[in-house]
Amino acid sequence: MTHDFDAPDFEARYHCDTPLGCFCSSDGTEFRLWAPTAEAVTLRLYETGTGGEPIRQVPLAREDRGLWRYAAAESLDGLYYDYLVTADGETRATADPYARACGLNGQRSMVLDLARTDPEGWDADKAPPLPPETVIYELHVKDFSWDPASGVPEQYRGKFLALCLEDTTLNGGGAHPTCLAYLRRLGVTHVQLMPVFDFGSVDEGGPPDQFNWGYDPVNYNVPEGSYATDPARGEVRVRELKRAVQALHKNGLRVIMDVVYNHTYSRDSWLERTVPGYYYRQEPDGADSNGSGCGNDLASERSMCGQYILDSVLYWAEEYHIDGFRFDLMGLLDVPLMDRIRRELDRRWDPGEKLMLGEPWSAGDTAARPGTVLADKEGLAQMDQHIAAFCDNTRDAIKGGLWHANDRGFVNGGGLDGDQMACCVMGWAGCPDAAVRAPSQTVSYLSCHDDWTLWDKLVHAAGADPLSPACPPALLRQNRLAAAMLFTCQGTLFFLSGEEFARTKLGMKNTYNAPLSVNRLDWTRAWENQALVDYYRGLIALRMRLPGLRDKTSHAAERVAPLPAPAEDSAAILVDNAGGESPWRRLLLLYSAQADSISVLLPPGQWDVLADGGSSFLWQDPRPIEGTAKLAPVSALILGQR
Repeated sequence: MTHDFDAPDFEARYHCDTPLGCFCSSDGTEFRLWAPTAEAVTLRLYETGTGGEPIRQVPLAREDRGLWRYAAAESLDGLYYDYLVTADGETRATADPYARACGLNGQRSMVLDLARTDPEGWDADKAPPLPPETVIYELHVKDFSWDPASGVPEQYRGKFLALCLEDTTLNGGGAHPTCLAYLRRLGVTHVQLMPVFDFGSVDEGGPPDQFNWGYDPVNYNVPEGSYATDPARGEVRVRELKRAVQALHKNGLRVIMDVVYNHTYSRDSWLERTVPGYYYRQEPDGADSNGSGCGNDLASERSMCGQYILDSVLYWAEEYHIDGFRFDLMGLLDVPLMDRIRRELDRRWDPGEKLMLGEPWSAGDTAARPGTVLADKEGLAQMDQHIAAFCDNTRDAIKGGLWHANDRGFVNGGGLDGDQMACCVMGWAGCPDAAVRAPSQTVSYLSCHDDWTLWDKLVHAAGADPLSPACPPALLRQNRLAAAMLFTCQGTLFFLSGEEFARTKLGMKNTYNAPLSVNRLDWTRAWENQALVDYYRGLIALRMRLPGLRDKTSHAAERVAPLPAPAEDSAAILVDNAGGESPWRRLLLLYSAQADSISVLLPPGQWDVLADGGSSFLWQDPRPIEGTAKLAPVSALILGQR
């Protein structure tokens, strides 16, 4: 049988607003499943998350709008379950697509009274106050604490609980903080966790050194078990992720969750087994759409698929106190859904309290329903201005494109004209060939988990040896210049964990399943390159004091004025810095990729040196200059006029 899932009458008949999943308390347990094409649904209960026969089988009752329901008078907390769904004459076993807990590797769902997973003090947990600027630090739970030099006890390395340790130091002793203590010192405001939902590319019962980025969803609303101290007990992963969020909040950090609603680990997913064909896009010939490059695309424009995604986001925000969401391949989702998520988050919390950002692209074309407006670069013109998109224009302009290792950007000799530089500083708001209307729509960044790290890109472009542990001074200057440019761009700021200490993945481009020896954060390298870390640290602190760069409004671009370049391979930008508590009413941003020092004629008046190529902390005790300034080779100079 076939069903026209895109027909208006299907949505009118079967769209269901009833909360779905398993709900358990001391008063009883209720199971609700949306399966409009099913002819029968049977609940199977088990004592364990894997193995064994069902201890009870119960048919669910069919209700209106495709809903199937069963209510038990007793609490079934701690039992595991799945369903037998008969649709189109075929019976399939499936876990619950709406499950909130599961057994090992997510093959069975778990009945869980969520209240008993709350750590002590959870009711009082709340995010730290919104900072004057957002600076996001992207990290992977396992690679963040895997290095023995992190000082994290072995049983917690690569686990959620490593994020709860407040005072770890290099090699377990000495004065050099690592992990959470290091992040406090660095000064970032948000931690973006790479996927922490249950994913399929790691065997939760296998060796602890397995690694994958985790962009392979199995159970969207369940934490990943390999990050828990006991993945076989469904309640443990839930409680330990809550403890991690609580600890990050306590230490002044907000938490962003990397979510992957554009595809599933397998086309043969729980969604597919429950409602065959509904949740996925198909080409006109019936083939699976593959805009994700992973073999399948979710049909977000279908009402119950969009509802599923919205419900999932709201669940993580409410149950786990998540402060923001980064949407993987957002360009495969539709604009009305993204706007709806924005509205619902703002309705439940203060407007802007929960961040939304995403990748405004896909891996290829997708077979969305005709007329669907996708949340890609072009879709930004129609999307809520408080949904930000990663800006590859700025990334590539500063360090070089990602298609070829030797492509160069401004910092490594690729050149850049003044108008392009001004667009980078403005977050491309109002610039030609960009649909960005305000810096609130821009994520300015240099590197993320995808592709080469910033350091490896600089190494490749220079023709240096990516396997060398050395950090040549010339490349360190390029790294500093790139950082100074990033932190003087409008938009939301973002960088990959370890970028601030010249993180290397041995020259590898995409390390999604490479060994931990390649992926783990090298905490020894962090302190060998402490001067570079301090340069980032000073830029973060300075950024908080510059309202002209923090402005996210549609008028922010009016603050930016390019000046004639002082010399070849250099740029000068004047910024209106009025507003807030800043003592500097104007900023002068000077960048040079020249191999020699250059002299710059300054606009009239006295200027404070806030940062140069050697120090980003000069603003703490600024020295005034006027007339001319000397711009060192491959460096930036940030000046402020009182």
